[in-house]
Amino acid sequence: MRNYKIAAIPADGIGTEVISAGVSVLECLQKKVGDVSFQIEHFDWGSDYYKKNGVMMPENGLEKLKAFDAIYFGAVGAPDVPDHITLWGLRLPICQGFDQYANVRPTKIMSGIQSPLRNAGPGDLDWVIVRENSEGEYSGHGGRAHRGLPEEVGTEVAIFTRAGVTRIMRYAFKLAQSRPRKLLTVVTKSNAQRHGMVMWDEIAAEVATEFPDVSWDKMLVDAMTVRMTLHPKSLDTIVATNLHADILSDLAGALAGSLGVAPTANIDPERRFPSMFEPIHGSAFDITGKGIANPVASFWTAAQMLDHLGEHDASALLMSAVEEVCAAGIKTPDVGGKATTRVVTEAVIAAIMKR
Repeated sequence: MRNYKIAAIPADGIGTEVISAGVSVLECLQKKVGDVSFQIEHFDWGSDYYKKNGVMMPENGLEKLKAFDAIYFGAVGAPDVPDHITLWGLRLPICQGFDQYANVRPTKIMSGIQSPLRNAGPGDLDWVIVRENSEGEYSGHGGRAHRGLPEEVGTEVAIFTRAGVTRIMRYAFKLAQSRPRKLLTVVTKSNAQRHGMVMWDEIAAEVATEFPDVSWDKMLVDAMTVRMTLHPKSLDTIVATNLHADILSDLAGALAGSLGVAPTANIDPERRFPSMFEPIHGSAFDITGKGIANPVASFWTAAQMLDHLGEHDASALLMSAVEEVCAAGIKTPDVGGKATTRVVTEAVIAAIMKR
């Protein structure tokens, strides 16, 4: 029996709903597969915790999480708590504290889900976006001066290191090498940002020599939005900075039909610390409590978690069940259906159990 300790942090908004759905599916997989078990511990950290305690998680939060094999995360964000507090109080401390420097966001159009792209269907958009997850514009460097005065200044310093860029580039090339097309697109803005972004381009060319079987090209981030929209079949694996990939992956999710189907893995490739898996969609307070949150992203990111843990058969079983349910038209309203979160979850569980 292979036992895994999973820390579940539902956090805010629909995060609680989709993580609950995901836990139900993991428990179903445990019964179906037989030789794997999940010991899931829930943590009540998030905006409600902040309102009671003044912090998003306790001071020893990271120490508590170190004992787990993986972290299953919901979403942060609340209407009555500033976004920078929720993000920097919970999600980013975990990503940075555990050096989860590779943020991996797969995207594809599933059968039964309509893409806004004209004439695009399953197989026409099959990407993996690799986002540098520890540096760049989200490093937290900068500050405010002369607050409230006409000459007030706010600075946000993008930090790029040779070590940080090299390791994410190498990760992206390895991932591209493992995929059938062996194609990587490196995204920067080196025409206007002539220091850090030019270094990205130079390091990409250096790392490329280690992977002669991988074809690669470069795109400026603004031109990349055009290519993603007009020529989606020309792309496969994509690597970009923290900020650029954050934006492009939201576009990718929308092009696949909805952010409700888009997953994220925050990976420590060296496996020194637990990696974290989450849906991309955020807390979505406008639909919280209505029972219509799309659980597909939380299922897909659970499959990413299973792959990371080495449970590839269980991951494939879960994804095939999810795709069967989508193809059957059992979908939440964000992707044109009428099903509730519970109905979709029960359908996925039934699809798993009949296999």
